[in-house]
Amino acid sequence: MSYSIIHDASELVIGPANRAAETPSDDPTVESPDADGSPDPPDHPVVETESDAAIVLDNGLVVTTGPSEEVRREYPIENAETAVDASGKCVLPGFVDCHTHALFAGDRSDEFEAKLAGKSYQEILAEGGGILRTVRHVRETSEDDLVERLREHLETMLAHGTTTVEVKSGYGLDTDTELKMLSAIERAGEDHPVDVVPTFMGAHAVPEGTDADAYTDTVVDDQLPAVAEQGIAECCDVFCEENVFSVAQSRRILEAGVEHGLKPKIHADEFVRLGGTRLAAELSAASADHLLQSTDDDVDALLEADVTPVLLPGTAFGLGGEYPDLSPYREHGVIPAVATDFNPNCHARSLGFAATLACVGMGMTPAEAILGITSRGAAALDRDEGVGTLEAGAPADLVVIDGPSYRHLPYTYDVNVVETVLKDGAVVVG
Repeated sequence: MSYSIIHDASELVIGPANRAAETPSDDPTVESPDADGSPDPPDHPVVETESDAAIVLDNGLVVTTGPSEEVRREYPIENAETAVDASGKCVLPGFVDCHTHALFAGDRSDEFEAKLAGKSYQEILAEGGGILRTVRHVRETSEDDLVERLREHLETMLAHGTTTVEVKSGYGLDTDTELKMLSAIERAGEDHPVDVVPTFMGAHAVPEGTDADAYTDTVVDDQLPAVAEQGIAECCDVFCEENVFSVAQSRRILEAGVEHGLKPKIHADEFVRLGGTRLAAELSAASADHLLQSTDDDVDALLEADVTPVLLPGTAFGLGGEYPDLSPYREHGVIPAVATDFNPNCHARSLGFAATLACVGMGMTPAEAILGITSRGAAALDRDEGVGTLEAGAPADLVVIDGPSYRHLPYTYDVNVVETVLKDGAVVVG
């Protein structure tokens, strides 16, 4: 047996400690409401950890975990193909970024300054900026250049602990460019350690010179058949929002995507409560993302349909807006996924920083934030092979951070605390 071992870790994070972290619960002991009826953070462990621990890897999978002394007796360090001394450090599952727009071209840093001067996201978009500006740049950029741009972002993400990432198209808004983007996403991931999950999002905005009804026809009749024939995308996403795509248009696009074998995902109720959260529940979507304007009843329906909620605190931070409310999720004992939403409007690739914002801006506990960027992120991508955990049999995707506890990931946010990353059992960073 040719194995690798990470030994003497101060702390090893295995994954969720109980089903309350993964699925809705009717157990009244899961949460303790305040006097005003709002739920407290969990008063029980939601993450399973081991102290002074070791983990053994073989053939790209986790073999076992346990007390370091015991594990080292059965799997001696001197016989290991690779041995990593994690003394004084914490070992976590590889991070899963389940919502990004990481493939783009051009520079929109001036829009950051415009927002600081008081312009809203919608005002910038109405002036031809925002998504439509990036669309113009992507249409003009060759596929080879797009591949190189995405690879650079993947390198940065990997250095910050991300081992699985979803990347959307959506800056083409015509059939040829959307296919070009999906091809670039596939190529960038082919020879890179990070697992890349491609999502088709032709319904990201309404292109100039048409209207939403006509463009919905284009997405359904032209783009989706071509995307299905290309065979790269796993999911279909849509921006269900006022002045973008209505609930009816979004339903039509997502149902057509399902007919072509694509899992539905939805940008729901970010700026206005339009009904996207309810639509995600109706369609049993893989995830519903943003959810800033969703009501408690909307969230009830979402969770009853077993749709994974994805919250994006970096977007709120970048826009200077409100953060998502955790209370309806805590009432169900469910931890949402947390993602970066990396894009030209939210220029942050670190899931560690997203975890910090989830704690400071949304009130997540560090344990909830860690699950949000690991096992819950995997759930939002329908990954069910143990991705985002270090359970026996799970993929050997690990992160070693410079700190004795998982709390140091959101706690230390001015530097990158990720020291070592293993992907499929091989050291790829550090």
